[in-house]
Formats: sequence, C-alpha cells, structure tokens
Amino acid sequence: MRHRIAGAWVVAGMVVAAWSVDVARGQSAAATPLVEARKGFKPKLVARGVDRDPVPDPPSGTFLKVTYPAKAGALSAYLTPDPKDGAKHPAIVWITGGDCNSVGDVWSSADSANDQTAAAYRQAGIVMMFPALRGGNDGPGTKEGFLGEVDDVLAATDLLAKQPYVDPSRIYLGGHSTGGTLVMLVAASTDRYRGVFSFGPVDDVAGYPPVFLPFDVANPREIQLRSPINWLDSIRSRTFVFEGKDGNMPSLQAMQAASKNPLVSFHPAASGDHFSILAPINAKLAQKILADTGPNTNIAIAAADLEVRAPAPPPARVRRPASPLRRRGPGTRR
Repeated sequence: MRHRIAGAWVVAGMVVAAWSVDVARGQSAAATPLVEARKGFKPKLVARGVDRDPVPDPPSGTFLKVTYPAKAGALSAYLTPDPKDGAKHPAIVWITGGDCNSVGDVWSSADSANDQTAAAYRQAGIVMMFPALRGGNDGPGTKEGFLGEVDDVLAATDLLAKQPYVDPSRIYLGGHSTGGTLVMLVAASTDRYRGVFSFGPVDDVAGYPPVFLPFDVANPREIQLRSPINWLDSIRSRTFVFEGKDGNMPSLQAMQAASKNPLVSFHPAASGDHFSILAPINAKLAQKILADTGPNTNIAIAAADLEVRAPAPPPARVRRPASPLRRRGPGTRR
C-alpha cells in the first residue's frame, strides 16, 4: 500500500526544523482554540504529491464504497456494511498514514509487525470507516495538509453517525503516523468523539517531508495551525497518544511535556517501533471499545496494554554452500 512506503519516509524525516518549533511555541497559540484560530485563514497552497488513482473497489463483503458530502465535493470512503442483526454498533473512523488523503487496500491481511489496516476493529465487530480526503485519489478538491482535511474527517463522521446500524454516541477516531497527526487536530476541533487514538503523530509538521506539506512552509502561521503541540489545550475528547520505543519518541515526549490537558494521555511503549505497535495495541483497544458501554467512556490504558512482542523469527533453513560457478544476482554482495 502506498502509505506503507510513505510511512517509512515519515520516520526518516522526523527531525523538526528548529526555527519552526521556536516560532510555533513562542506565540502561545493555545490561548486561542484551534477552531477560532483557523477562522478566516486562507492557506497558500502549492502542488505536491498529487494523486489521481481512483479509489479501488473492495471485495464483496468487506467494505462498501460510499460517498460523503464535504466542502470540496463528494468524497469517497470505505464503510463496513450493515451486519443486519438489528443492533447499533460502536464505530471508528480510521485515518491511515503516509498519503492520508488517499485510501487503498485496507482489507487484505497484513503482517502483524506492520498492520496499518487496523483490522482488529472490524474483526471485533466494530463498524469502520476509512475516508478519502480532499485531493486524494481522483476526488475533488486540493490537498491542504492537515488543515481543510480536518473538516473532511468531520463530514465523513456525519455520514457514519447517520447509519442505522451505528450507535452515534459510540463513535471513535483513530489514525497512524500522518493520520495520527491529523486525528489530534480533529480532536482539537470537536468534542463529538467518545475516544481518540493517535499512533505516532508528530508534534510539529515541519518535520515531515515536503510531499506531505502542500503549502508555503516559509510562513510560520501555516506550520503553527497544523502542528498538534500548539493545540493540545483545545482537545475536548478523551485522547490517547501511542508510540513505540524505537519510533518517533521525541515528538511524543515533547507533547507530553507541553500538555496540561487532563483529557490527553501519552503512552510510550517500552518496546516496538512506529509500525509494530499497531496490531497489538489496536487489538486491546478493540476489546476496550466493546466494553465501553456506559454514559461516559471507561477506556484506560495499563502497562500491559503496551506490551509489543517481537514477531517470531522464521524457521531456520538449511542453506547449501553456493557454487563458485553460480552467477551472482545484481543485488548480491561480494
């Protein structure tokens, strides 16, 4: 999937430019809620990373391909079909990493060391929605990079809440990497989610490669409005932030040090990396969502929930000595 490759770029590009951090943190942005700060702001956009690949059709029985009305126009999304059991189910909107404006194959089985499909939720019977966002795939609009996309996620959630098999009071939001960054900004813009799960976000978006920043990066205001560390006090939903020991831990630690919001908690795993934490922690979260049935969320994270076991090594294979006459492949080291 495209975002798997892009996610690797994100990990490699986590070093944040010092000037952008100083400017963003020096302006006391948290004194003004994000929703208010964004009013009237018009981004200066540049064309980067344009995607014109259509939204693939999912296999029958996995997801429906639907459209939802957004400011940019009718955008596509994948949605769990109605199980037709007469019940109202909890649901989660999930934003993938890498090019989080586009959606692709989220139904095929993935390696447990890098399961960006968040399959644990649908396997537990939780309704899932994967929205494409403005400018993603072959949809309408222009990518803004963590700005107008906030409105798209909220618009997709509006459609999800109207489904007769969804409990509108038990809608959650989750995302990974660039998607994790975006969901933190969404959480800072609304209180409609019962819980928000952010995996591997950055504190300051200036650390992302240019392909994910389709705007004038020389303008400090553009960076400030898109960087979660400036808007932690605006978050009004219970929000959980995760990262593996070998992942982008500096960003998690920077936000943890800056946050005074009791609704936001930070959960560094003692092992694992940016990708390997996804499958085991999502499996725990799925079970917590199923048990989260009271008037207010009862989800809490314990140390045991953060245990990430290393994948089992493949079985040992007996290798025969290579013949000195055997031709070496183009990638073989001598």
